[in-house]
Amino acid sequence: MSAIAQQRCRNHAQREAVARCPECKRYFCRECIVEHDSRVVCAACLANLAGEKQEKKWRISGVAQAGQLLLGMFLLWTCFYMLGRTLLTVPSDFHAITYWQSEVAGIDE
Repeated sequence: MSAIAQQRCRNHAQREAVARCPECKRYFCRECIVEHDSRVVCAACLANLAGEKQEKKWRISGVAQAGQLLLGMFLLWTCFYMLGRTLLTVPSDFHAITYWQSEVAGIDE
């Protein structure tokens, strides 16, 4: 006779076990197991597996957020740099009163 036929559910002692969790190696009845990633696991192991996946996902998203922050700062710096280079091309006479007076005088004449 197989080993599982003689086992009882870990959570329900009055019930016959139908599966063994591959993670914790304990036996469970039909109500205490669930299929996950083509495997049958118990609820406790499923919670552990789900927690591990969320933790890995968070680490990856943290790296992505740091990359986005650096990219944003680089783009902002580039915009200000280009604005500064553009302002440097403006002649210094443009800011003096004489430039405006000569333009106005040129129109009137």
